[in-house]
Amino acid sequence: MHSPSTPAPNDIDLKHLFESQHLTSTSWRTSSTADRIVRLKKIGVWIKNHQQEIRDALKNDFGKPEPETDLSEIFPVTAEINHSIKNLKKWMTPKSVSTPLPMFGTSGSIYIEPKGRSLIIAPWNYPFNLSVGPLISALAAGCPVILKPSEMTPHTSELISKMISELFDPSEVTVVLGGIETSQALLKLPFDHIFFTGSPSVGKIVMKAAAEHLSSVTLELGGKSPAIVDEDADCKDAAEKLIWGKYVNCGQTCIAPDYLLVHESKLENLFLEMKVALQKMYDPHFKGIDKSPDMARIINDKHFNRLTKNIEDALSKGAQLVFGGNSDQHTHYIEPTILSNVTDEMLVMEEEIFGPILPVISYTSLSEAIAYVNSKPKPLALYFFGKNSEQTEKVLHETSSGNVVINDCVLHYLHMQLPFGGVNNSGIGKAHGYYGFLAFSNEKGVLKQRVGLNNVTLLRPPYGIKAKQIIASLIKWF
Repeated sequence: MHSPSTPAPNDIDLKHLFESQHLTSTSWRTSSTADRIVRLKKIGVWIKNHQQEIRDALKNDFGKPEPETDLSEIFPVTAEINHSIKNLKKWMTPKSVSTPLPMFGTSGSIYIEPKGRSLIIAPWNYPFNLSVGPLISALAAGCPVILKPSEMTPHTSELISKMISELFDPSEVTVVLGGIETSQALLKLPFDHIFFTGSPSVGKIVMKAAAEHLSSVTLELGGKSPAIVDEDADCKDAAEKLIWGKYVNCGQTCIAPDYLLVHESKLENLFLEMKVALQKMYDPHFKGIDKSPDMARIINDKHFNRLTKNIEDALSKGAQLVFGGNSDQHTHYIEPTILSNVTDEMLVMEEEIFGPILPVISYTSLSEAIAYVNSKPKPLALYFFGKNSEQTEKVLHETSSGNVVINDCVLHYLHMQLPFGGVNNSGIGKAHGYYGFLAFSNEKGVLKQRVGLNNVTLLRPPYGIKAKQIIASLIKWF
């Protein structure tokens, strides 16, 4: 529709585009399972036929390795498509509910209907996955969509625009390219649902705009997701999983381990194993991690400068460099960096890092680690490494987070049967699979009464002794 180099659509253009989807919203309300599956399948076919173009776009935007693109951008979307196609009939079927005794003679059920015209605002860190993934959920639910991908990944955004323009009429699904002004203009429109992925600070702006129209929202945000390595953890196993989870996409992942809490008895051994894991994954030929084809780059100068400032700030305040610290602004390369002796006064502990810096804090008891986690806003994910089931249950019951992974990290994102999302500061609502379908759906409660049967005749005015007795019995027994 529009390239990043051309003017973004004005408010009038966007309003016309929005209004053009009204009839689609009405007609799609009664669309069949087969109709929706056709829409999903054609996206799947397009992706299959353009896989190399997707890889090239991500490589051009921020140097993402092709295998990483396949795993983290393409596979989650195709898995979402296949899972939705397989389960859509079941999801759309009205569900009967049991009838409580006071409602004897009636029947209750839940009908699923599309919320309607939806806005998806996608981020830059996984620009294909986090644009098309929510779109799959919206289409499965029967909603027309205006999709706003990130202006910070122009090659990927242009490719998404190309895909959608080839597959859908603008009155069904359309892509709008542009910057902050375009997002602000879109948020003035009375969408039935808004799905936003980004930072908590921008999430608040989106929620405030949605409140003007009482539009429902799904906010996939972020935060400082902790990883706890307990005293009986396997350091080699934990190190390998943490290094991959942290440094995939160069740490620019909302569910990446943001900081480590490590039992003091495991600290030195874990550092040793993490160095080994870094060498094994990103520098097997001892040429330097900066030469690795498997390490992505920082998205732009702004984030590069922010991250290098965080490293400098931490070191100036007493943090110790366990590994890394080097960088190259010309290529936006920042070496995987591990910091110890970290305190809350350092920038790396004040906000989500979103880059290849891993602060490490030691603790003496699990209760101490849990108290530290609970002193922060509720995270998007929490990772726990340990073998003791009682300690595991302690973490599960005494902390709050969007998701928890035991003895691994990040992998929950690929599990289509699990809800994905945050809590409070890290997000509102859930995505993926059935939960993504529900995000764009209204669960409509329906009660059917028999003609001629009236359960409440005796409970209507004028209220007599009998009515009072019945009401008292209801309160006592039900």
